[in-house]
Amino acid sequence: MAFPIAVLVSGSGTTLQNLIDRAAAGSLPVRIVQVISSKANVLGVERAREAGIPVEVVERKAFPTLEAFSERTFELCRRAGAKIICLGGYLQLLKIPADYRGKVLNIHPALLPSFGGKGMYGHHVHEAVLEYGAKESGCTVHLVDDQYDHGPIIAQRAVEVLPDDTPEALAARVYQQECELYPEVIRAFVDGRVAIEGREVRIKPAT
Repeated sequence: MAFPIAVLVSGSGTTLQNLIDRAAAGSLPVRIVQVISSKANVLGVERAREAGIPVEVVERKAFPTLEAFSERTFELCRRAGAKIICLGGYLQLLKIPADYRGKVLNIHPALLPSFGGKGMYGHHVHEAVLEYGAKESGCTVHLVDDQYDHGPIIAQRAVEVLPDDTPEALAARVYQQECELYPEVIRAFVDGRVAIEGREVRIKPAT
């Protein structure tokens, strides 16, 4: 039986589509049992429906508190039987419940702790990297805690920033690495090869 995961989105769902495609191809041994979007009428919702995956829209404005919003989100994941939760372009802060601590992952399109935090997502990240004059960017898979882009780093992959880069060109190269790195980390969780000690996360080699 494939390993059950949930995927949380807020936009176009390109990361979701990558996971759908790899699961369908058999290169990632997971089954996406639930997709949750923080916005209605986004492409990520349509991607889930087209793939026949249960999808729910849970909007922050529908709940009086962050706790109530988070509880509804995680209750859907719990009910679906998701063992880990993967954020893919998900823009809402969450309060992680005890049973999902160390089991919620995110991929960020920069080398954290640089160019992270509230408001740093999508093209904003790549514009900031270029404006700063950084020579290197990349992507980071990290555990999610109760702050934006703050949880322990699991894995990173670097991308050179080229002299004539545009935000779009840099984003495309970073995304290529995201498509490889995120499934690798998810597979390590599936295989039980991830050891977490405080902020230190180690991935044991595949046997």
